[in-house]
Amino acid sequence: MQLIDKLTVLADAAKYDVSCASSGAPKRGSRGKSGLGATDGMGICHSFTPDGRCVALLKILLTNFCLYDCQYCVNRRSSDVPRARFTPEEVVSLTLDFYRRNCISGLFLSSGIIRSADYTMEQLVRVARLLREEHEFRGYIHLKTIPDASAELIAAAGRYADRLSVNIELPSESSLIRLAPEKKVATIKQAMGTIRLGEEEARGEPKAPRFAPAGQSTQMIVGADATDDRTILQTAQTLYGAYRLKRVYYSAFSPIPQSPASVPFEAPPLLREHRLYQADFLLRGYGYRVEELLGEPGNLPLDIDPKLAWALANRAHFPVDLNRAEPTLIARVPGIGVLTAKRLVELRRQRRIRYADLTRMRCAMEKAKPFIVTQDYRPLQAGHESWVLRQRLSEAPAQMALW
Repeated sequence: MQLIDKLTVLADAAKYDVSCASSGAPKRGSRGKSGLGATDGMGICHSFTPDGRCVALLKILLTNFCLYDCQYCVNRRSSDVPRARFTPEEVVSLTLDFYRRNCISGLFLSSGIIRSADYTMEQLVRVARLLREEHEFRGYIHLKTIPDASAELIAAAGRYADRLSVNIELPSESSLIRLAPEKKVATIKQAMGTIRLGEEEARGEPKAPRFAPAGQSTQMIVGADATDDRTILQTAQTLYGAYRLKRVYYSAFSPIPQSPASVPFEAPPLLREHRLYQADFLLRGYGYRVEELLGEPGNLPLDIDPKLAWALANRAHFPVDLNRAEPTLIARVPGIGVLTAKRLVELRRQRRIRYADLTRMRCAMEKAKPFIVTQDYRPLQAGHESWVLRQRLSEAPAQMALW
């Protein structure tokens, strides 16, 4: 195959892996076509460097040939799709070419499993080593880690890559056994543990070689099985605590051509994926626990965001007096974020907080009003039952705003 044909196949095959992050930029294509400056075309993804910069990455697979037959994967062994394979040298050439043209700032490289896990991992590491050592490439590199690969190969990958990821794919071991029998939860977690150990050794010894300075991430597929949101978030919560993951990414299952009967024929609502990201943000940035967001098995509500859902279910904590409350409780007010809570605490050291201060700080006042008390404002008690508020706020135009 010509290099451009390989690129077409392997860039398209990589689009299902979201563990490299995305800028979240809206699509601006005309009639389905990407134009100048478009950020949503296949082959390009966006990630964030350790210093917070958003960078464009060449996103490709080394190959979409695969020994595994994961039922949810378009590249599974039994799938009838066009196949292609890059050599490590071809990936290096493409990366440098796109970089010199100022199209990308780095590389996201994954692969199907060929020959063996160790052989595949050796090929991925070779790409990174050639870029770093022979071409002195200093751009961002994200490598997908093959779970069954040896600890030595994973350690080598960590020396060259900025970030590593090991996709757990499904949140429960029973689903993994049923839909991806060649994969094992134990080996996935062992690979995550190897990466965490490498990170800790690099931090603990000032003269040690750097090791994946941007940390590790993983991906879970949503809607490929009957697992509910509570189980998905509990798995994420465990991974954050046990392996110090930087991010867990959620990918709504996308039905693929000639799907086997073991997976759904329809995709889950994309809004469900969005709610999981919102809940994940609350776990990482606000100190919530899964047990607070979902007190019993089930899914997150789709009509309201998880933070508002928690506030409505815990009305005893509200309204919050912004001139007296602890910063952690202020940050739990719908429409007020962590940074705004800190600004309010700083302000009240100088004077009493007033309603206009919240407006000036651009708080989402439609959500915040029923839950706050300021120097000059107190919500009316009548008509503020939780079900009334839910009905009103779920219909608000700002429903999908970030908070």
